[in-house]
Amino acid sequence: MDPKEMRRLMERQLEMSQRLKARVRELEQAVNPPLAVVGLGLRFPGGLTTPAGYWDFLLRGADGTRGIPPERTGLRSAYSPEPGLPGHSYVDRGGFLDEVTHFDPGFFGLSQREAEALDPQQRLLLETSWEAMERAGIAVRRQERLDAGVFTGIMTSDYTDRLRSADRGAIDPYYGTGGGHSMAAGRVAYVMGLSGPAISVDTACSSSLVALHLGAQSLRRGECRYALVGGTNLIFSPDLMVSLCQSGALAPDGRTKAFLDSADGYGRGEGAGVLVLMRLADAEREGRPVLAVVRGSAVNHDGASSGLTVPNGPAQQEVVRAALRDAGVAPEDVGYVETHGTGTSLGDPVEARALDAVLGTGAPGRKDPLAIGSVKSRIGHLESAAGVAALIKVVLMLRHGRIPAAASDADGPLNHLIPWDRMRLDVPRATRDWDSGAGRRVAGVSAFGMSGTNAHAVLEEYRPAEPQAGTGTTGPRTELLTVSARDPESLRALAEDVMAHLAGTAPGQLASVCATLRDGRTAFEHRVAVTGDTAEQLAERLAAAAQAYAPPAGRRPAPVTALSVPGTDAELDKGITALVTAWPALGEEPGDAGVPARDPAGRLRALLRRLGIRAGERTASGSPSAVAELEWDGRAHPLLTQDPEAAPGLLLEVLAALFRSGADLRLDRLRPAGAGRPDDLPTYAFHRKRCWIDEPAPAGTAPAGAVPEAPVADTPAAAGPDREAVTGFLAAELRQVLHADEDLDTSRTFLDAGGDSFAAMQLTIRIEEEYETEVPMEAFDVELPLEELFDRLSGHITGALAGGTEEDTAA
Repeated sequence: MDPKEMRRLMERQLEMSQRLKARVRELEQAVNPPLAVVGLGLRFPGGLTTPAGYWDFLLRGADGTRGIPPERTGLRSAYSPEPGLPGHSYVDRGGFLDEVTHFDPGFFGLSQREAEALDPQQRLLLETSWEAMERAGIAVRRQERLDAGVFTGIMTSDYTDRLRSADRGAIDPYYGTGGGHSMAAGRVAYVMGLSGPAISVDTACSSSLVALHLGAQSLRRGECRYALVGGTNLIFSPDLMVSLCQSGALAPDGRTKAFLDSADGYGRGEGAGVLVLMRLADAEREGRPVLAVVRGSAVNHDGASSGLTVPNGPAQQEVVRAALRDAGVAPEDVGYVETHGTGTSLGDPVEARALDAVLGTGAPGRKDPLAIGSVKSRIGHLESAAGVAALIKVVLMLRHGRIPAAASDADGPLNHLIPWDRMRLDVPRATRDWDSGAGRRVAGVSAFGMSGTNAHAVLEEYRPAEPQAGTGTTGPRTELLTVSARDPESLRALAEDVMAHLAGTAPGQLASVCATLRDGRTAFEHRVAVTGDTAEQLAERLAAAAQAYAPPAGRRPAPVTALSVPGTDAELDKGITALVTAWPALGEEPGDAGVPARDPAGRLRALLRRLGIRAGERTASGSPSAVAELEWDGRAHPLLTQDPEAAPGLLLEVLAALFRSGADLRLDRLRPAGAGRPDDLPTYAFHRKRCWIDEPAPAGTAPAGAVPEAPVADTPAAAGPDREAVTGFLAAELRQVLHADEDLDTSRTFLDAGGDSFAAMQLTIRIEEEYETEVPMEAFDVELPLEELFDRLSGHITGALAGGTEEDTAA
């Protein structure tokens, strides 16, 4: 055969082979697609509440442990420095969180009463889940039933023990829903209106990494589009602390010393963390901030080991190998492992040998030793939340391309029970760059449960296939900035946070920041909106708007708009063209087929509908220069004028005014092409207050911080009570049922005030006890504002007592 022909044949075969390999990879990814981490939320020891704060903490090598907080009276009373003393703990230090006593019940639609009975672990999950979704730029609108699942690790639930009493009189329905493990994931899904699977996982210390595994499976099976994966852990009861001390599992100084010769047990820690996951292809399609990629995971059990709580080296090797197979990653490609690393003389050597057998000397192609570390040395062992603390650390490492120090020189020598000289493992003593060369940055995360359940996950640095596009804008352009909250105090606090962020926003990022704050946040009832050309101008106007903000009096209905189009068809065409040029997503769609091409007024109405504005018709124009105006609340707002170049700015001013008026807008069409979704924007400013039940006090004393009873209205006379007196009784009783520490806002609905079926039942019982009359279910409309509900109920009560009906009394 001619050499040239042979060469061409070989080239064709090589090309065909490459196409086949690419197709095989495509089919494999369809079955086991890579997953993107697009949002993070956290509460970790050391006052850590943001990913940026956590990363800075890791780089500083800080210590997040502290003494037992004053409100943990049970833990403090069980402490004795003498090891082995029956009934006592020898530990008075750990990775404790700040202010777990406080919460924002109003934001999550809970009453003070329910919030007090709610396990603070659930409260942490609610806050961190919300923040993770905001950082992902996903607006949560409860009634839309977002296709998202919740997978959370949780191990203990001892806060509700304090609700018990000798006669069980303190137990109400909130006892059952406030502390059950199943409620942890279920409550997040309920409050946020999520429609995917909601699963709470308890495999002890591996719980949250097993939750990741389940969430990844659910995403790959198409059970949900988004998955909230996380874990939570708080330490309240002294019983487990005493038990762990009696077994000698805990370090006397409350600190974990992973892989060090001084290792003498683990230090307990608290925390909560949530990651938002989705299929990588979907994340790229939606323009989400991809922080890292989850390639694979695996779960197994120790099986017939030497003891239920004793680590099993062969089982650990098996779970790591299984995760690598699931990820399609070679052992030598893994550059770092965030270990279980509890700092025990038994566990650390077993884990080190297992890792070396698979990823160290067991990986012949490895060029450099495998770096290992454990965040437990900094914040303690977060038990059911340990996996998520490790995951978030690794996500940050992959994103920043650095490996924090796992120990300092001052921490002393490494564990002499581990044969380091025969292993290809490295415990970094200083922070260093993660040099991947021309290869990949891949990391593993391990978590091994005291129950014997092991988990391992493989993550990789995200490298987009194509360079990130810019926003497509050159020079200054007018931007619309929106901020909202559930209460005025949170609105002002959030506005201050946004102003601080704007101070460091580069001009090229302003469009992305404003777009994400518009379409990546839920719009609440208290609102401000401003327009401006620069970050400085927007910050100044936002400051003025927040300072001048006055809450609306009563419940504000959505504005009813009307459109007038006195301009000519040619003028309308020019104005619409200017709007579509500024925001191409506002252009025509297949659904506009019914709008005639020469009906510019109809095209304008269709454009407004895409923004959520359904305007009626108005014939008159208030301005002689107006081409189109939008009117609501008795005032006309210019939308288009004879100057088409002014159209984009006028539309933003109209949208700002509508937003402030409470309109339900859809502003995603205003996102510039290529605009990113920054993941470091300010998240909601929760307005926290004390929601806490103190541990039982000694007999004859009242618990500190008890909520004072709300004043109850004088009981109206049995004969002929007037409606005003009955309304006062209803308001006072409902306040007492909800444990509200201030008068109820009667412009809010029963549900918005924190009411639920139990509160409705309690109020109904009080009505029947006081007035000896039944309240029919149709009279108790929980969607009504309290003012109207009280009026309806009082009418029914007075009518029944007078021997008539509500209508008779009203007449």
